[in-house]
Amino acid sequence: MSVPTVFVVDDDPNVRKSLSWLLGSVNLPVQTFESGEQFLREVGPERPGCVVLDLRMPGLSGLAVLERLAAREPGLPAVLVTAYGNVPTAARAMRAGAVHVLEKPYNDQELLDTVQEALTRDTGRRAEHAQRAAARARLAVLTPREREVLDLVAVGKANKVIARELQVSEKNIEFHRANVMRKLQATSLAELIRLVLTLESPSRQ
Repeated sequence: MSVPTVFVVDDDPNVRKSLSWLLGSVNLPVQTFESGEQFLREVGPERPGCVVLDLRMPGLSGLAVLERLAAREPGLPAVLVTAYGNVPTAARAMRAGAVHVLEKPYNDQELLDTVQEALTRDTGRRAEHAQRAAARARLAVLTPREREVLDLVAVGKANKVIARELQVSEKNIEFHRANVMRKLQATSLAELIRLVLTLESPSRQ
């Protein structure tokens, strides 16, 4: 598995150099990019870590990069850095998934604390993503009718109610429910409900 990395995206080589030194001073792996296009081209969603993005760059702006990252699953948490901060920009950045918007000049510890928060968020987000992928794989073995029965069971409906809604016998529902338990190797109703809720829970921003 890849080591979590701090990806620094800034068109100013002096900024890239200083941030590399700062992050390296606390033993954080760093990879730098001179443009948003280069970063998006070279770093896929499988790479863990976080992004430190400058707002104003030639080509794709920091906000444009943020919005493209938001479409990925899982998306990388990002820290937007700007000397031109204002409320609309900050609001748009946060909606696009930024962990923080830092205004220049910022102090070194503020940046390091923010990066650590973003890295922690990425670890949690990837764990949730892996749980959902595992749940999807388990549920993929069910037939469409079995999945339909499971979803109704998960919202607390009794067999006779499900039978009436699906216009089949209660014995038919019992048969499908037993198959669901067997295929998913579930030992309780609570376990089935947790499995369904894992798929329904949204990723943390």
